[in-house]
Amino acid sequence: MPAFRQVGEKQLPNPILYMAWSPNRDLIALANTSGELLLHRLANFQRVWSLLPNENTGKEITSLAWRPDGKVLAFSVGDTKQVVLCDAEKAEILHLFPVEYPASCMHWMEVQDDSSTLSSFSESEDESSRFLPKLPSLPKSEEKSDEVTNLLGEVRLNILVVGGPSGFVELYAYGLYKIATLSGISGTCRSLGLSSDLKSLSVITEIRSTEDNPEIHYIQLDTGLLSSCLPELTKMARKFTHISTLLQYLRLSLTCMCEAWEDILMQMDLRLTKFVQEKNTSTQVQDEFLELLLWGHASPELQALLMNQLTVKGLKMLGQSIDSSYSSIQKLVISHLQSGSEALLYHLSEVKGMALWKQKFQPLGLDPAAIEDAIVAVGSFTLKASELLQVIDKSMKNFKAFFRWLYVAMLRMSEDNVPPELNKMTQKDLAFVADFLSEHFSANEELFDRKGKYFNVERVGQYLKDEDEDLVSPPNMEGNQWVTFVKQSTYLKESPLLFPTYPQKSLHFVKRMMEGSIDLCLQKPAEVIGHSIKQAVCLRLYTVPESSENTPRLFELPSLWNDKKAGMHYVVFCMPEISPSKIYILRRATDPNRSVAKGLVALNLNTPLNSSIDDETPAPASADSSYSCLDARFYDNETLTVVLRSLEDDENKMRVLAQLHLNSALSWDEEFTWDLTLRLEQQTEGIPVQGLTWRNQSREMDNIKAQFVAVNGIRKVACMLSANLRHIRVFEMDAEEEEEEEERADESQEMSLDQDRLEDTMTNQSDAGEGRDGVGGAEEAQVAGQGSGDILDETAGSDKL
Repeated sequence: MPAFRQVGEKQLPNPILYMAWSPNRDLIALANTSGELLLHRLANFQRVWSLLPNENTGKEITSLAWRPDGKVLAFSVGDTKQVVLCDAEKAEILHLFPVEYPASCMHWMEVQDDSSTLSSFSESEDESSRFLPKLPSLPKSEEKSDEVTNLLGEVRLNILVVGGPSGFVELYAYGLYKIATLSGISGTCRSLGLSSDLKSLSVITEIRSTEDNPEIHYIQLDTGLLSSCLPELTKMARKFTHISTLLQYLRLSLTCMCEAWEDILMQMDLRLTKFVQEKNTSTQVQDEFLELLLWGHASPELQALLMNQLTVKGLKMLGQSIDSSYSSIQKLVISHLQSGSEALLYHLSEVKGMALWKQKFQPLGLDPAAIEDAIVAVGSFTLKASELLQVIDKSMKNFKAFFRWLYVAMLRMSEDNVPPELNKMTQKDLAFVADFLSEHFSANEELFDRKGKYFNVERVGQYLKDEDEDLVSPPNMEGNQWVTFVKQSTYLKESPLLFPTYPQKSLHFVKRMMEGSIDLCLQKPAEVIGHSIKQAVCLRLYTVPESSENTPRLFELPSLWNDKKAGMHYVVFCMPEISPSKIYILRRATDPNRSVAKGLVALNLNTPLNSSIDDETPAPASADSSYSCLDARFYDNETLTVVLRSLEDDENKMRVLAQLHLNSALSWDEEFTWDLTLRLEQQTEGIPVQGLTWRNQSREMDNIKAQFVAVNGIRKVACMLSANLRHIRVFEMDAEEEEEEEERADESQEMSLDQDRLEDTMTNQSDAGEGRDGVGGAEEAQVAGQGSGDILDETAGSDKL
């Protein structure tokens, strides 16, 4: 009996399009036709969580990829052209980014362990944490912001490779920062495999033409720059990924600030505008309020506005709303915007230092001028945040004094008692309120044409609006001594040491300018690295028959595998139209400059070696039948997991799950000479053929029309999917040790039963001997006791074994 043990089975309501095992956990991710992402556990195939499609992410999942540590799951969405990073623990969206084309395949790999490189980067990470304070958490409404800062994971570099139509291939460090945009690839990417030494990238493409069927090509790209500059690449990617997460942090902070600002704060502007439109006198609103301030008298129109529309209760609510809203925004600016901007300046300054070290970092495309522009943009954003703080502080003082005076005036109009603590008003307070009225309560015809209101008493909201227009009421800098000094200085006026302030623009506008400058500085390395990646080889494999057009592309062969120890790329594929009973394995060195002898072999599934190794067990009736391969995935460096189908003409056509051990099969003497002008299917005669023994490592699939398989050799699991994409069966592939333990337990139990029976027999013999001859019976009992003791010793030994 093979060591495949079924541990779960399920019928699913929606067809499954993609499935991928977690690298180091007993979890499998599934994506179905309804756009739902599912995570199941191996035990009983229990569902852990499900992520339903929504407007932000999209409804058409096109590929899946796990981060190598198994903590983050990436999935691409076709209808919105996005790649989404999801927390595997909580099913929360951590990050998403747009791509030019809908991704058709993804691959997430981790570079080989290099202790010296890792130690140097760990020291640099500790250094930045020593200088920078920990960023405070955002309010509970944005809980995912805490996860944004943790997206980096380990220091060791990992790269997410994304491929799509029209030769679209991009590489993202840590799944966040784009380090390369590739060009010159033809066709649609079907599968990707970046070697762990970063020396080459394997790509399977499908090239369509109007005349013939789609043609499958294998392309190997030389990524030697990534490998030769690995320490510099890791440091640059780490820094730029920090910058990307900080930008996301600032966006979320600004979103929280906009949520803290309330529409009720606009109530005063709208009420005053309505008052201007309805009043019959030609008196200015400003004069009406000044008359109330100086003489305590209000016109009937102003009194109606204050007592009937604004009301005493409404004034108190407005004052409380302004105080609460401004305080929340002020805290967010101080604790989040300013700390995030300081961290951004720190990392950009370090990147600028890296760019100036041209010997190390110039090959990666770091541009000091572009980075300097980004630093200046961040400085301008910091200044604008400080300007907003000053506006908030001034507005809170103004509104507090104004509302206190107006509240007392309205109490007097309604002939209510005025609290003694509010009744005192000095000449300084009067001048302060008069200045506030003259500055904020003059009707502005131009403002009415732009915004539909005559007044802009509330000055904070204009900074939080995402508009290209200038501020309605920019701060008055006429009395500012520093601004006057800079304007009068010939040298300081044009000095690059001073950050520009953009006094007419909102905080949102300056933030967008900053993001644009940082994006330009981040894009340059991706272009330079992308242009350095060249095609090393292109092999034409075979054409795709029309009958497979409706099959999900991710499930179709060829499949790719990277042998990290040997430094090899493996490609597994079948050509059912040419030789249905053969599996082809192509291998190439990850280093494009190193040639590999005997790079192609065909595995014959129907050889005389396919007989049972157990002589006592008769071979199954189907031992002589022919088989074709439906799906094949590398289980580990030496084992291939395949789904086979019997070629007999029966209706059910038996399916088999098998493990193919490739140690002997991958050692052959013949060499295949490849004519690059022809497809491989046109020159199959010279391909070396090897036979395999697989029946002692196989299991027939009953009651399931198995078609596809996903495996994880580290966790020793496999997942079968039926041809209708709804029926799933899960197996533990290496259950020999557990079965041996069960067999040992059964043997131990049988020996214990034998011991009990022997003791009972000896006791009966002893009782019979006492009646016949006491001495002889005692001697026999003694001998029997010694024999029983020997069995106990043997049993104990068996238990120990």
